[in-house]
Amino acid sequence: MKLNLHKNEIKNSLYNLYGEKSDWIIEKVEELLEKYSSLSSLNETPLSEKDVILITYGDNIQKGGKTHLQTLNDFIGEYCLPEINTTHLLPFFPFTSDDGFSVSDYFKVNPDFGTWNDINKLSKNSNLMFDAVINHMSKSSNWFKSYLNNEENFKDYFINVNPNADLSKVVRPRALPLLTEFEDTNKSRRHIWTTFSEDQVDLNFSSPEVFVKVLEVLLFYISKQAKFIRFDAVAFLWKTIGTSCIHLPETHTIIQLYKKIITSITKNIYFITETNVPHNENISYFGDGKNEADLVYNFTLAPLLVYSIMKNNVETLTNWATSLKLPSNKVCFFNFTASHDGIGVRPLQNIISDDEINELAKWTIKHNGKVSYKNNEDGSQSPYELNCNYMDILSNKNDNDEFRANKMLLTQAVMLAIPGIPGIYIHSLIGSQNYYKGVEESGINRRINREKLDFDMLKDELNNKNSLRNMVYSNYKTLLRIRTSEKAFNPFGKASYRVIQKSIFVIKREFENQVIYATFNFGNKSIKINALSQNVFDLINKKEIKESTWEIKPYNFVWYKS
Repeated sequence: MKLNLHKNEIKNSLYNLYGEKSDWIIEKVEELLEKYSSLSSLNETPLSEKDVILITYGDNIQKGGKTHLQTLNDFIGEYCLPEINTTHLLPFFPFTSDDGFSVSDYFKVNPDFGTWNDINKLSKNSNLMFDAVINHMSKSSNWFKSYLNNEENFKDYFINVNPNADLSKVVRPRALPLLTEFEDTNKSRRHIWTTFSEDQVDLNFSSPEVFVKVLEVLLFYISKQAKFIRFDAVAFLWKTIGTSCIHLPETHTIIQLYKKIITSITKNIYFITETNVPHNENISYFGDGKNEADLVYNFTLAPLLVYSIMKNNVETLTNWATSLKLPSNKVCFFNFTASHDGIGVRPLQNIISDDEINELAKWTIKHNGKVSYKNNEDGSQSPYELNCNYMDILSNKNDNDEFRANKMLLTQAVMLAIPGIPGIYIHSLIGSQNYYKGVEESGINRRINREKLDFDMLKDELNNKNSLRNMVYSNYKTLLRIRTSEKAFNPFGKASYRVIQKSIFVIKREFENQVIYATFNFGNKSIKINALSQNVFDLINKKEIKESTWEIKPYNFVWYKS
């Protein structure tokens, strides 16, 4: 299939990266487009308030006699649909470490999880998001084995660096060695770039062959019904020694190239970039609002909500929310409060002080969580990530279950009310708590929020009206039913913010003449405020409100439709 759309732009960008090899790349790109021509569709399905994404591992829910993916499909059918219409399947490929993020084969399903047939059946019930873990892959992969075997086709797939090179400027998300020594079949030592761990060898995107092979991976995922593709750790994609090797212009160019190429064949695909970095760096992946990511992870929201609970003060939250700007009406944030990872604190840089970030770290320890650190250029370390179940990091030890649920739902209601698409981690939906056993057995801090659950036992808890899980889940589903029914919550709709008192956060949402006032109390006392609009309808309690004042209880909220 000839690459007609944007061909000159694509060729010029490829030439800037790959020089005279750009003609070869164009030829290979057109071969891939022909191979995947069945994907051809220029019909675009716009995102709306009805789009909500569940974030889960393929094996989070388990039951004997079924594959994990089959069991997950059952859970989604019984407890997620219709309000949650999309599933982000965290890496479900064969892997060797990092709970899936050290992929050994991009084209296979982990047999412990199930089969491609299971994925296909899931796609009949739910839209799907796949992970493109393309910054690095497992050292046990056939690609890396072929590289160490000195096979011609793989000779440039990975990055061999002189160990004496000055790498001091490289920004790292881990306090581990950057280079890992391997021996090839000729007994030659190679020092391979490993941004995240010795098991995760970085792909070399300065290689034309790697660029083309990764494009094939992306097209393959779309052929397997991926509607969203999450670009994991994409900020580190391109390496130039002597630079920070993060957010380099070449990285943005590669994402833009994949976007142009793939949207020339299908419009029904959304790119999401995952860059756990300070806010202004993060939003650079929107590009000009049309040419790069369709959605960007809103990493600042999760720690800022915790900070607001800790301080009983929403002034910083309001100032930050007011500052949010998008480059076009074609892009939006992917909002979330918890995920398989911890709560990153780097996005808070320049929003709160370093002392306050350290205060959050101490708060996490006090709430029986863990703190992960990163190395700084000066040799010091600073907090990188707070590892704690989200409900537990919000709650005090003496809080009863009702208070715990209220604080959790308060933060989730904010996440559902702000512009963008909400992503709900499975353990947030079902009211899970810290999983200490996972940390103790593995020594991995992130396991505190990655518990695997027996489906039958989970159902008993979710259906028990006196359980904490039921309190969280049943109220969460109520919020989701409202959100997906109200056009004012359109992800591209207008939002304005105000502080009435230091603990009261107000979001006014507007879309197509519909208006909703979402008002939140981050304090420990009931507060009355003057009504922001007369004769409103309480969407949660389904009743008219005609009073001239609104009362918001401690750690509670109201959604009033004007």
